[in-house]
Amino acid sequence: QVQLVESGGGLVQAGGSLRLSCAASVATFGSYAMGWFRQAPGKEREFVASISAWSGGITYYADSVKGRFTISRDNAKITVFLQMNQLKPEDTAVYYCAASAILTTRPAAMDYWGKGTLVTVSS
Repeated sequence: QVQLVESGGGLVQAGGSLRLSCAASVATFGSYAMGWFRQAPGKEREFVASISAWSGGITYYADSVKGRFTISRDNAKITVFLQMNQLKPEDTAVYYCAASAILTTRPAAMDYWGKGTLVTVSS
């Protein structure tokens, strides 16, 4: 069982930055591909970014965040990060960290989920 705990959410003005962290509880963290997803009120959960297992040499981003968000991982700290720059009001959502055996952008394919952290971007 993999437990994931997100942190770093909060209130920020448009144009600002936040760094989300997701700490895992499993020693084999490096073997999991990791992803960030988000869900805004009244909307379905959507893909934000994902990173491959081990070295994290492969990353994918949603078009809406490409060039503004960066996903990274530190296997020694069993943590995955999401650096969010140039935030927009439409980025407001609950952000979830997830782990999977394969690198994917599909929420349904993720094996483990955190409980989420709220990001609010004011205009």
